[in-house]
Amino acid sequence: MAEILQLTAGGFIGLMNPGSLLLILIGVCVGILGGAIPGISPSMAVALLLPMTYSMTPTQGIVMLMGIYIGANYGGSITAVAINTPGTPSAAVTSFDGYPLAKSGRGGEAMGISLWSSVFGGLIGAVVLMFCAVPLASIALKFWPSEYFALCVLGLTTVATLGGSNWQKALVAVLFGLLINMVGIDPVLGVKRFTFGVTALYDGVAMVPVLIGLFALGEVFSNLENYKSSDKKFERLTYKFPKIGYYWKLKFSIIRAGFVGCLIGVFPGAGGTIASFLAYDVEKRCSSHPEEFGKGAPEGVAAAEASNSGSVGGAMVPLLALGIPGSSTAAVLIGALMIHNLSPGPSLFTDQPDLVYAVFASMFIANVFMAAVGTFGSRLWVRVSDIPKTILYPLIFTFSILGSYSVKKSMADVVACLIFGVIGWLMKRYQYPVSPVVLGVVLGRLMELNFSQALMVSGITSFVTRPLTVILFLIAAAAVIWPIISEKRAQKKRAQADGTEAGK
Repeated sequence: MAEILQLTAGGFIGLMNPGSLLLILIGVCVGILGGAIPGISPSMAVALLLPMTYSMTPTQGIVMLMGIYIGANYGGSITAVAINTPGTPSAAVTSFDGYPLAKSGRGGEAMGISLWSSVFGGLIGAVVLMFCAVPLASIALKFWPSEYFALCVLGLTTVATLGGSNWQKALVAVLFGLLINMVGIDPVLGVKRFTFGVTALYDGVAMVPVLIGLFALGEVFSNLENYKSSDKKFERLTYKFPKIGYYWKLKFSIIRAGFVGCLIGVFPGAGGTIASFLAYDVEKRCSSHPEEFGKGAPEGVAAAEASNSGSVGGAMVPLLALGIPGSSTAAVLIGALMIHNLSPGPSLFTDQPDLVYAVFASMFIANVFMAAVGTFGSRLWVRVSDIPKTILYPLIFTFSILGSYSVKKSMADVVACLIFGVIGWLMKRYQYPVSPVVLGVVLGRLMELNFSQALMVSGITSFVTRPLTVILFLIAAAAVIWPIISEKRAQKKRAQADGTEAGK
């Protein structure tokens, strides 16, 4: 441990120069801006600035890209809170409680929670990366397809809490999300499914247009349906951040979610979106007032953002230790290393220790910069509520269309965004929760691919003979059964209490 601290201190010293610090700051600012724009994911933001690193030293190039990665993961929460338009897929979970808080006049509170939860979640991820890179990566490498499938099943159990008391509609919504993933060419057999002869559907339905349509356009269409000409503006949002003591009350929520994000981020392909859903579910189950989640619970915002940022450190673990990207953004970072003739993996720790520990140090520095930029910038971002609805709605519609088109430069994605906008509006109208659809979309392809691979490797027996798979299945079963038992016990106590009152 002493050696790791000493080497990391050397990484800090190596970055303590105006050039490196400025590059990290630029990366954070660009990342926040990119994350806040719907359609520009963290991986896209990093990829867009990747060519700029050609003329830089390897250390300067990588730390700037790390700043973008960290900033973009937080940036998605800005529009999620202010206008219910998640800038990134993982920010969809932030909008569950962040937007209701903003609508109730507590926009500054929601912005403050999302910012500081992101900062502390990112710091937790940095610490985990620094001390546990090699051990955690070796654990992740032992995961078979059956374990990944069981992990996805565990993720699906969160639908029980996302739907609240209306679990039937939540189940329909998550099944619809899984069905969306059936469109396109089978990832294993190569068979066309539900394409109806449309070439644009061969690659399936892209996630970003689905998210933008369901959340942004769905909200716009729903508000337009109930629009009154007298409603010229949204309710003015406060931009005053809570005091430090307020965040202290959320410390356990942030710590729990930060470690959940790190753990999920370690597993290649899982990413911040799954981490956010799982952390949100864990926090709701641990809460003494779960009925407030989805209506403006501060713990919900804290869990979503802390886990999302914590997953950054987790995703870097297999990249640096094994050369395996833990997320799509980490895959772009591998390309950045290769541009400079560097091979990620165990040899990187021996051949380029200065670079590795500079990356560790840059994560701490980037989170500090993000706290500063987020604090001073929040006063501007929350002012979106001052824009008249007659201007804001067309702007949201325009950015939604542009964001959908920018993913693959395809008009098919624009059409998909519009279709899912109508679906999102209908779901809101008939009180179907939208979040389970996102959960189904996120997990569907990963579930199908790993289920098929598990069957090809060792048949159906791998799901019952591998101990870790069985443990994950048991945890998933307990996550579903325990709330049912708790609810029955609560009903029994209420019945007994009513009987006692009647006897009196």
